[in-house]
Amino acid sequence: MSLFRKGLAVLMRIPMKAAATSGQQLATTPPFTPANDASSSANLESHTSRKVALADVKEWMQASIAIPSDKIEFVDANLEEFSKGYLSLPQEGRRELLLVLARDYDVNRARVRELMAQYLNLGFPQEPESITEDEQSRGQIRDEAFLASCYRTERNLRIALKPMYDIFFERLNAYPGGLKILAVLRADLLLVIEKEKLPSLRALDLYLKERLITWLSPAALHLHQITWDDPASLLEKIVAYEAVHPIRSLQDLRRRLSTGRRCFGYFHSAIPGEPLIFIEVALLKEVAKAIQEVLWDDPPFLENEATCALFYSISSSQVFATLSPIPGYVQWLLSKLASHLKLGEEETENETDSEIVFSSTLKEHVLLPEEERMIFESGKALADGNSGIEILYNILSSTNSEWSKSECLLSALKGPLMRLCIRYLLEKNKSGKTLDAVANFHLQNGARIERINWMADTSERGIKQSAGIMVNYVYSLEKIEENAMAYFSTGHINASSNIYQCFQQPMEE
Repeated sequence: MSLFRKGLAVLMRIPMKAAATSGQQLATTPPFTPANDASSSANLESHTSRKVALADVKEWMQASIAIPSDKIEFVDANLEEFSKGYLSLPQEGRRELLLVLARDYDVNRARVRELMAQYLNLGFPQEPESITEDEQSRGQIRDEAFLASCYRTERNLRIALKPMYDIFFERLNAYPGGLKILAVLRADLLLVIEKEKLPSLRALDLYLKERLITWLSPAALHLHQITWDDPASLLEKIVAYEAVHPIRSLQDLRRRLSTGRRCFGYFHSAIPGEPLIFIEVALLKEVAKAIQEVLWDDPPFLENEATCALFYSISSSQVFATLSPIPGYVQWLLSKLASHLKLGEEETENETDSEIVFSSTLKEHVLLPEEERMIFESGKALADGNSGIEILYNILSSTNSEWSKSECLLSALKGPLMRLCIRYLLEKNKSGKTLDAVANFHLQNGARIERINWMADTSERGIKQSAGIMVNYVYSLEKIEENAMAYFSTGHINASSNIYQCFQQPMEE
């Protein structure tokens, strides 16, 4: 297919807007994954304009569960009606149906209690003297008649402990396109749980999550290199689903699929033509320091001269690296600044000196004395505040990113923001894992934190989420398994010596 015909095919399938600035994002449909919000199901909803009553959808769900398995044609008919009906429901209707599913199709606890009573009433038989103490300690019994009763009751208990919605999930997964509907259910369920933290909803979510992990296991996926020659319907999804660095034009899309670039997607046979995840790779001579080098520069060298494979949307032949976002950094830092500002108010509420107070407590925990003074002097023209801490908080919480265009302020902010970013990446939560979700993903897969890069993502999202900072994770093939095991077993975060040197700097001079 010619470039013109391919471009026309993609354009006819997806609305594409040119960005006014480098940070402006495409107005596209978000990716369809289990971890996404309700907008993922909105993508599917567009495929049907049919409106049905909530009661009908409930009835189809009930029938899908109640019909005997040997009547598979009736099961499939009801699952088809349910799928179409569910996607046509408004968000409130979906919420109500999920509540019904969680409460009315849960474990039959009356049956469980009945079986438990039967089990307890079986009574242990008197064993012969020939049984050893070890067998007795492990509860081993030789009475075959008694064991038969135990096995029967234990089997019935296992069946009874399964919630009734297990049958629904199993049948929906076996139905063509049903796995996709299950992912939409999970997306909607996560939204409901955010507002209604009911134990029944959490149990439903955990059960569905475990089933999806099984059905979407790596063994069930196949890897496919996505190229310009793939169907326009697939390329449409690549444009729509790209959430890290939006694709702004057909030229941009073609660049990401041509010489010096690779795009790989994982697909599942139950969801044909839908990439469950895709990874964009740039072949470079060295690890990039800024995302603009990857997105806008055409490779100035032959592919066989590349020594680094840079994964930039999720270096030599023995090293793989990423240039990754740090989406939780600014939010974490703002919470730290807010708590220290509150502490500062308590410390200075009786202060009579009219001069600006630089709290020693705040300096100890967040900024070095010289850093606070420089931020105050450089930032007072852009933000209000009586201290460097307060100005930094107001700058980072602002809805605009004008501060990122001030050379003077950038010079003052680079040192503290880079140092605090390293602190964020190396800080652990209660379970002993890093706070940052992206970092956790790479560390548990055996990467090391190699380097952080100042003003590597100057898009609006990059400034808002990570103050423009991006991080290189490096995968050294001979160290991947060792690093992953250390992180899983002890929580050890593997990082370069430069990263740890910055982290170990004293908090006060």
